Amino acid sequence: MSTIDTLPRNRTYSSIRIDADGDDDSHWLYMHANPQLGTRPCFHSQMLDDVLAALEAMTTRANTLRKGALKHLVIASDANVFNLGGDLALFSDLIRRKDREQLLDYAYRCVSGVHQLQRGLAGDVRTIALLQGDTLGGGLEMALACHTIVAEEGVTMGLPEAIFGLIPGMGAYSFLCKRVAPHVAEQIILGADLYSSEQMHAMGIVDVLVPRNQGIDRVKQLIHHQRRSPQSYLAMNTVRNLAQPVTLQELQAITEIWVDSALALDEKSLRTMDRLVRAQTRRARDVAA
Repeated sequence: MSTIDTLPRNRTYSSIRIDADGDDDSHWLYMHANPQLGTRPCFHSQMLDDVLAALEAMTTRANTLRKGALKHLVIASDANVFNLGGDLALFSDLIRRKDREQLLDYAYRCVSGVHQLQRGLAGDVRTIALLQGDTLGGGLEMALACHTIVAEEGVTMGLPEAIFGLIPGMGAYSFLCKRVAPHVAEQIILGADLYSSEQMHAMGIVDVLVPRNQGIDRVKQLIHHQRRSPQSYLAMNTVRNLAQPVTLQELQAITEIWVDSALALDEKSLRTMDRLVRAQTRRARDVAA
């Protein structure tokens, strides 16, 4: 893969890494760049800022260079996890301070990002999530927003928010209902269970299941296959957005419910959240070791 970054160089990304392959017009966005720094592998504010800035740059590029040509964006990770979800330390602090404005701002930024992935950015991008490590909470919501989920065997996946009295609020229900029946989506969300990638594949949530260490090659094969009939995939993007839309308004309305539910959590629930923060911190140390 070429490592020439074709995005505008007016921003330095500290928490993500972007590779570009001009041969197949694809970008690979790797979260948790520099994992040795020990930063929790979740959607902390810097990660969120970097991802949103990168998506904006890619959308601008798609609108100005080779507009209408099929492009691909792969979301992956440099760490041994994909993403552990929202910044629970931030949530706990904002909830205790009853700071609805800041919590809502974080939530709005999250749903803006997944909405772009679901739409295919400018409409001519096929999005692929490559899961090679644990994918939880908001990390799974990000993957669900993509057109295709490729997961390696043995990956742990789930939506644990109900453990501390919440539900996932950044698109999980909307995106799951495009892949499974609504009652199954509710069971996954309210049960807060962890699943293997094999189980998620059997349920129809993971699209492609591959052996360990074969995910990158399989994604490259998918991109090559789709580029053989680009107009079909471009048309499918348009059809999906018309027939199975997940609007930004829907995502924002749901995340507002999430914010108000979060602000109503009691101290016992917040202590549970704090324990999960400590688990995320230990995971970050393991990544850095």
